[in-house]
Amino acid sequence: MNTEQRASGAQRAAVSVPATSANLGPGYDCLGAALDLRDYYRVELTTAPGVRVHVTGEGADTVPRDHSNLVASSFLRCFEHLGDTPPVGVDIYCTNAIPHGRGLGSSSAATVGGLALGRAMSVRGDELPNYALLEFATELEGHPDNVAPAVFGGFTVSWVENRVGRAVQLQPHPDVVPVVAISPTPLATSVARELMPAEVPLADAIFNVTRASLLCHALTQDPELLLPATADALHQDHRASAYPAAHQLVSTMREHGRAAVISGAGPSVLALAYGDPEAVAADLSRHAGSGWDVRILAFSAAGIIES
Repeated sequence: MNTEQRASGAQRAAVSVPATSANLGPGYDCLGAALDLRDYYRVELTTAPGVRVHVTGEGADTVPRDHSNLVASSFLRCFEHLGDTPPVGVDIYCTNAIPHGRGLGSSSAATVGGLALGRAMSVRGDELPNYALLEFATELEGHPDNVAPAVFGGFTVSWVENRVGRAVQLQPHPDVVPVVAISPTPLATSVARELMPAEVPLADAIFNVTRASLLCHALTQDPELLLPATADALHQDHRASAYPAAHQLVSTMREHGRAAVISGAGPSVLALAYGDPEAVAADLSRHAGSGWDVRILAFSAAGIIES
């Protein structure tokens, strides 16, 4: 790629990507929802060679500041994927609101955000519409449950077909409000995945298929069914040792009639409130104890937002 071609492309770009909660109880590795809590990413061309990452907010003291940063590496991978030459020098600015290692999709947001920045800066960016960006993000992440709502927003059902990530977007019922209890301590997704058994009983698989199917109806049409629809027999109990406090919180909330689940790989807890989110938040605060950050959020109808 010559200098004239690069000069004809964008000199800067900015995007935002929402937090996500995957699984939603029974929908292991296939259901997810976008939450109205966003990370903001911006990239600018510079004359100084190399990649420099500037971070404020969540992860400011821990994430890398060079090309190994997940936003930066995804940005560079986008050019490689498109067969384009990346710019010689860039500054990437990350304003992070999504807590890291809490089961709220911070890594998926970084991956999707980096790809979206690359798409905006590449002269071949039109070759990567959202469905294709989802395919590549799934390849990078390994599964589409978090990246699908990060790309499209709303409530998503995702799957992999012939090694390609696919998803459909549904709109949550307007009276359902997500309330999250953010754990004071992080948990690596890899640790949670290592606790999953290689095989599960047929009865557990059938249980989750029925409840995940019901959840698609309950979350979009009939919220009164959310409590039975969010029951899980496939993964949360198997991983309880990785997040004992969160597992107990989910159990207690469900005993009190609240549709609570582990958010993603944990250790945060998501409750789907129908009718009185303030009461659900109060219950979460009371049973979670000190150190937990309880927030009433909203579903995000949009995934990637370019600005």
